[in-house]
Amino acid sequence: MKKFTFYTVLASLLFAVLSCEKEYQRPRKYEVDLFKNEKKDSNQAYIMSEDEAYGISDMVVASSDISVTDSSSGRGKAIYIYSINSGDLLFSKRDSVISYPYRFLSNQRLNLKKEENDSVYVFLEKLKGYKSIAEVKQIKYQWLKGAPVYLLDNAKK
Repeated sequence: MKKFTFYTVLASLLFAVLSCEKEYQRPRKYEVDLFKNEKKDSNQAYIMSEDEAYGISDMVVASSDISVTDSSSGRGKAIYIYSINSGDLLFSKRDSVISYPYRFLSNQRLNLKKEENDSVYVFLEKLKGYKSIAEVKQIKYQWLKGAPVYLLDNAKK
């Protein structure tokens, strides 16, 4: 009889403890979205407009003869070294004349479509880091991050 009473009291205590547990539910009328003007899709990379990329870059070259000279991937970041074999210097903050072939570095593979006589804008900024590669390959500039590959509009030129 004592065992039955003990188990009955234990079961009622267990039932009382578990049935009283209630999670707090916040009323919906207090819900305020503090970040409603922020971008919802933060996984998407920011791509600059043509005018914005032109204003930020240290050098802009128009060329139809661009090729991948070297690439490295696997360990660390992917690195692509491009060579501009001929082109027109449209804007530069430092160099007024560049000698071809001219090399630049990029951390991403650029989508350079090969079509007849289609020149593209090459937006470059001063090389940051990569000291050993810069000395060996004589590279001074890298692709401006966030700048897309724009086809050259011959009417603007």
